[in-house]
Amino acid sequence: MNQHYLYLLINIGCIIVPFIASFYPKHPFYKEWKYYIPANLIIAVLFLVWDHFFTKMGVWGFNPDYLTGIYISNLPLEEVLFFIAIPYASVFTYFAVKYLIKKNPLEQYQKIISFLLAVILIVIASMNLDKWYTFTNLLLTGLILIFAMIKKINLSYIFLGYIFIFPFFIASNGILTGTFLESPIVWYDNNENLGYRILTIPAEDTFYGFSLISLNILLYEYLKRRFAARVNPKYFSE
Repeated sequence: MNQHYLYLLINIGCIIVPFIASFYPKHPFYKEWKYYIPANLIIAVLFLVWDHFFTKMGVWGFNPDYLTGIYISNLPLEEVLFFIAIPYASVFTYFAVKYLIKKNPLEQYQKIISFLLAVILIVIASMNLDKWYTFTNLLLTGLILIFAMIKKINLSYIFLGYIFIFPFFIASNGILTGTFLESPIVWYDNNENLGYRILTIPAEDTFYGFSLISLNILLYEYLKRRFAARVNPKYFSE
């Protein structure tokens, strides 16, 4: 295998099964695309702007040995596709988990989980103002959790879905950060993070992934409710 296609193949590997499974007749995800695609594009743009500036600052970067060499601004094409492939696979998993698990075991705990995580993450962020990745990442996740609590959004299925996603996150992100490779596909400046790793994965990536996925789901669900409100105004209220 030509190693210049490795990052691209990781993206394809992450999305291929969820994409095919999206046409499962009894619970087709492709019918949700009219809500999901605009949500994903909006969140992808926000994360790509973040990505652009952090790459420019040297907070992280990319190993050209594993890239096709096609760039959009300072970001490799594969990195742009990452924000399409990973959210799609993750939101599909959330969609499937909601269908398959009718009684969520995290339902009664989701408020306390959100509160404790928000407090812990914001405290850690405030203690690391000099570490760009730690500060911005943990602050964002904490703010998402606070927003959900204020808006009384039930995050239990997002939490449950993330538990199912996490092993695949470890596998794909592990390869991206250098597990089983001579050098990482995506490298990080440890001066900008806490320096703690799960295998080769910066601990902050766990919350980066949660923020990316949860924002995609929250906006997807919001657009879905808005669409339903046009059909039935009683369905949705601000």
